[in-house]
Amino acid sequence: MRTDKLQPFRVMDVVREAQRYDDTIHFEIGQPDLPPSPRVIAALHEAIDDHRFAYTETLGLLSLRQKISEHYRRDYDVEIDPGRILIVPGTSTAFLIAYLLTLDQGSTLGLPDPSYPCYKNFAHMVDVTPHFFPVGSEEGYQLTPEQLQSTHIDVLHISSPANPTGTIYTPKALGVIAEYCEAERITLISDELYHGLVYSEPAASATQFSDTAIVINGFSKYFTMPGLRLGWMILPEPLVRPAEIIAQNLYISAPTLSQYAALEAFDYDYLAHVRETFRKRRDYLYEALAPIFPIDARPDGAFYLWADVSAYTDDSSAFAETLLRDTHVAVTPGIDFGSNGTSHDLRFSYTREIAHMGEGVARLRRYLLL
Repeated sequence: MRTDKLQPFRVMDVVREAQRYDDTIHFEIGQPDLPPSPRVIAALHEAIDDHRFAYTETLGLLSLRQKISEHYRRDYDVEIDPGRILIVPGTSTAFLIAYLLTLDQGSTLGLPDPSYPCYKNFAHMVDVTPHFFPVGSEEGYQLTPEQLQSTHIDVLHISSPANPTGTIYTPKALGVIAEYCEAERITLISDELYHGLVYSEPAASATQFSDTAIVINGFSKYFTMPGLRLGWMILPEPLVRPAEIIAQNLYISAPTLSQYAALEAFDYDYLAHVRETFRKRRDYLYEALAPIFPIDARPDGAFYLWADVSAYTDDSSAFAETLLRDTHVAVTPGIDFGSNGTSHDLRFSYTREIAHMGEGVARLRRYLLL
C-alpha cells in the first residue's frame, strides 16, 4: 500500500480547528443537519428494545435489500434482484470493495478532476494508478467519451450529483458514458450518494443503462442518517460472491441496528420535506454568494457550491485558514478535490439553516470590505 501518496482530507482538519470557536459558521462539512424520519428513530428504538445486536448475514438484511429494490422500481423503473445488493458500513467501504473487485495492482482508474478526494486515496491504498481527466464549467464538470479516448483506463469512477460541484449527468450523457464503457470493457463505478437531493429533473441511475456497472448509494445524505454508517452497492451478478467474500473479511456485516432503522428510511413524504429544505437553502446561498465569489455551475443536486475566489487568492487552503482564524467562517479548500484549477476554489456546504448561513455571508462581506 502506497501510504506515502495518501493526501490528507483537509476538510476534517478544518472541522477540528472550527471546534475551537463557539461561534463558528459551518460551510465546511458535508453532512445534513436534519434528523431522519421519525419512523427511522422509532425503528431504531424498537431494534434496541428487541435486543437485535447479533450480526446479520454479510449481504445484509434481506428485508432491507428488498426495500432498496422496491426503491429502484419506484424511482428508476428498473428491476434489481435483491441478491445483487450488498449492504455496507458507509459508502467509503463500498468504494474500497469496488476497487478490490475490479482493479489489479498496476491497473488504471479514471477519475474526473475535481472529484471526491477519497477516490484517489483508495486507489493508492490498493496500489493502482489514478488518472485524472480535467473537467470544467464548459462541459458542466462532466466527462465525455471523447475525453476518455485520450488514455487507457481499466475502471471509470464518476459521481452524479457530483461532489464538489453539485452538477448532474443528464440521462443522455450518462447513457452515452455507460455505453462507451461497456463497448471498451471499462468497468463503470457510479457514485449516486446524493440521489434524491436533486432540485430539477430527477437524476438518472447507471442501473437504467447497464447491468455491468457498479452503483453505490447510501443513507447518509438524502436519508439524513450519516452517523448510522450505512450504504449499499448494486453489483453485476458475477461480482456478488467475490464482493461478499471481501466484505466478510473487512467487516463481517454492516451495523445491525442501523439496518433495522433503515427499513423505515423510505418515508417519501418526509424525504420530500428534506429535498425542499435543501432546495431553499441552495437558492438562498447561491444568490447570496454569487455577487461575492463567481459560481460557474449552479448546482442541480447535492448540497455544495463551488466558488471561485481567485479575486482574493491563488491559495485556497491558506485562504480557508485565514477565513476561519479571522472570521470564524469554516469552508473547505478546493485543493481537497484535485489540482485542476482548485487552488482558487472553495466549496461551501449549505447544510445549515438559512439564518446561520446568513450570518456567515455577512461576516464574509465585512471581512472583504464589500
